[in-house]
Amino acid sequence: MSNKVVTRFAPSPTGFLHIGGARTALFNWLYSRHTGGKMLLRIEDTDRERSTEAATSAILDGLSWLGLTWDGDPVSQFERAPRHREVAEELVRMGKAYYCYASPEELNEMREKARAEGRPPRYDGRWRDRDPSEAPAGVKGAIRIKAPTEGETIVHDRVQGEVRFPNKDLDDFIILRSDGNPTYMHAVVVDDHDMGVTHIIRGDDHLTNAARQTVIYNALGWDVPVMAHIPLIHGADGAKLSKRHGALGVEAYRAMGYLPAALRNYLARLGWSHGDDEVMSLEDMISWFEIEDVNKGAARFDFQKLEALNGVHMRRMDDAELLEIFVATLPYLENGAPIAGGLDDERRAQLLAAMPGLKERAKTLVELADGSAFLFAQRPLAVDEKAAPVLGERPRTVLKGAHTALAALTGEWNAAAVEAAIREFANENGLKLGAVAQPLRVALTGKTTSPGVFDVLAVLGRDESLGRIADQID
Repeated sequence: MSNKVVTRFAPSPTGFLHIGGARTALFNWLYSRHTGGKMLLRIEDTDRERSTEAATSAILDGLSWLGLTWDGDPVSQFERAPRHREVAEELVRMGKAYYCYASPEELNEMREKARAEGRPPRYDGRWRDRDPSEAPAGVKGAIRIKAPTEGETIVHDRVQGEVRFPNKDLDDFIILRSDGNPTYMHAVVVDDHDMGVTHIIRGDDHLTNAARQTVIYNALGWDVPVMAHIPLIHGADGAKLSKRHGALGVEAYRAMGYLPAALRNYLARLGWSHGDDEVMSLEDMISWFEIEDVNKGAARFDFQKLEALNGVHMRRMDDAELLEIFVATLPYLENGAPIAGGLDDERRAQLLAAMPGLKERAKTLVELADGSAFLFAQRPLAVDEKAAPVLGERPRTVLKGAHTALAALTGEWNAAAVEAAIREFANENGLKLGAVAQPLRVALTGKTTSPGVFDVLAVLGRDESLGRIADQID
């Protein structure tokens, strides 16, 4: 038995990889990397009505985009049903489980009676000790586990501490339905055991399942994996996370222009912390992550914090690397199409040259696309409504003088050279620099905000710059 850590992420393919699932995957992945172990992926597709191929590929795509790689091939829970059946039948042979032939009517009666007496509905164990020969003819029974009736089942949890469940509350739950299909509770135990999972890290909505699963482990004489139930994520207002809070699929965050590195960093900080460190690289997170440091209380999802953190990651990122991610993300951005359509080698080189100025002003890739749109604009530029008033009669006279000063430049056309020419023109004409720079910016970009105007001139180059300015003078 190797003592290597094996974690697993086990989503149900009934929808996209939502943000809570992404954080669970991240915690499993970080812990496996931190300990030099591995993370396996299991698709819990036993709900045949709701499981879809599209959802499975969306989950795999979301994990890959986040950079959370799994070891080996994804395992399908549904395909393992024969093994789940075999283990359930083995439990019956061992005397640890039994066939129950209670009819739906009988079960309903039990529920009603419990409700009338103010007790939680529980199966009353009526087939627990009966002789199988009493089974009604032609009826297929369900298999129920013999849960302990005395004492308590204890879940030793790395996050929640020791959680005790009185056994009288657990009842003899079903592990194999009468149609031969395993229940989720049972399938999970058999899969985790067969896959060699040593650590189960999942949402604390599974905490009561942990007690029932422990009963199955004990009945089979298998080691119970280390459990860690992490708190759910709430919205900034403290309510359970919903769509308006950000309970969206991971692909929505890509479309909103967030970097995988920033989203990973933000999710890691939701419910886990390392001192006052806010901005973390992947290497930092791997070396620092410990399950015991996960908070017990629910974490709050805050879009503004995510956006600010994304801006920090963009500014810190190498320009060429940011350009690669930006280009790869363009098809997913609402405003990415015009840029993607005009991206030849020359434009790519211009984008790279403009990146230092662009990334200072952007917090997301959507804003980066907005900021770089001037490079891809066709002459004559459409001037946006906020910028139009900047180009009155007087500013046009200023533009004319600036055009003449720039056209007279010989030698290199770069940010320093154009700045010197414009400053000299402003001084000679008793103008403030802003009175020249702002009309220039509008003429060059069609907007009132952009990277530094001298950087814009440098990136656009001599001919394009002079052409755009001339368009606005006429």
